[in-house]
Amino acid sequence: MLHVRHLGTLGLSALLILSTQEKARADDDSRSIKTVFVIAMENHNWTQPVNQFSGPIQQVFQNPNAPFINSLVNGTAVAKINGTEVNISRQVAYATNYRNVLATSAGNNAHIHPSEPNYLWAEAGFNFNVFDDADPFSPQGGPTVNQVNNLDNQLHLARLMTDAGRTWRSYQEDIDLATAGGQLSNVVLPQSQWTVPLSSFSGNFASGVNQFNGSTQFNYAAKHNPQLFFTDSNGGDDPTPANPASHNYAPLQQLFVDLANNHVADYNWITPDQFNDMHTALHNGFMGLTGDAANIAQGDNFLSAVIPAIMASRAYKDHGAIIIWWDESEQDTATDNPDDFNHSIGEIVISPQAHPNIQGRPFASSVLLSHSSDLRTMQEIFHATKPLFLGDAVNANDLSSLFADGAIPSNDEDGDHDKH
Repeated sequence: MLHVRHLGTLGLSALLILSTQEKARADDDSRSIKTVFVIAMENHNWTQPVNQFSGPIQQVFQNPNAPFINSLVNGTAVAKINGTEVNISRQVAYATNYRNVLATSAGNNAHIHPSEPNYLWAEAGFNFNVFDDADPFSPQGGPTVNQVNNLDNQLHLARLMTDAGRTWRSYQEDIDLATAGGQLSNVVLPQSQWTVPLSSFSGNFASGVNQFNGSTQFNYAAKHNPQLFFTDSNGGDDPTPANPASHNYAPLQQLFVDLANNHVADYNWITPDQFNDMHTALHNGFMGLTGDAANIAQGDNFLSAVIPAIMASRAYKDHGAIIIWWDESEQDTATDNPDDFNHSIGEIVISPQAHPNIQGRPFASSVLLSHSSDLRTMQEIFHATKPLFLGDAVNANDLSSLFADGAIPSNDEDGDHDKH
């Protein structure tokens, strides 16, 4: 009888422990990020040792041609959101020690460049030995090699999110547009005609202008669309509307419709075209600027329009997060090494759950971060850590230092804790 009573006591204790654990998980979920918007920017250092505000590659931090971005991090960003003037900077934190993938203090490491390997890394924690910018199904290496960059049956974030019952969508500028006289016009096709945008293209609109920069130029780059390189998320080599994966890809114009209708995915990857992401200057310059000054100003102007629109949405206000992400570090002189610790990359978080300001200014995290950190964090937020943290994400600090306590789940069902 005593033995039975003892077992009953143990059973009650176990139930109490389980109840406490479940309550802790529920409390954690009530504070954690629910919806993420990543905005992918291009080819600029946050800080660099020389030519900081001049020359062909300039840094973004404190650059006068990026007034909006710098207002975010210096505490002065203000925008009208739903008719009310809001100090955006109160919801901002940023990284000061975000490095190119595999960078070391001495720079004597493997170099992960150009753009495409970095986008693959952000999706899967590895570049799969891809070191070029080719479209996913474009043969590389000549007719005898016939290598393609499409990756079949590989683990990556979109796949694990789908397995975990979470949704994702890729919004790409300049895709799914109607033609007029054989040329693209800036008019979005009906959704039934949308495709998986497997091939890059550029040119000038037959009619209409870009809503952000006022130019007729367009320039979509598949290399900046990371989910596109995996068979299970691109649907195979099928550029027609019949491709079953086409619903996961949308023209950028659809983002604003989805925000208004509260119909965004859990994870939203947003890629501006190569003019609005800081990659390439418009032919006629921008706001009187040319060269890299124009590149930076074009991207800054884009962000100043898109970020308030996201912040006005229900999805953002209900535990949402915007991450402004740059793909890779760059050489600021012809002979320097962009993969050392003299070069940093921008990473800015905007969220109601961002780390609180310190003395009225956005918090600047000095924790060592990289694309592996973003990937690890997405797996944690969306409970997509099964069967494992992807690639180098297992070694990385997550982004918890940029958020308030509880915004990033401290552990998942596997009990693996954050590394920072």
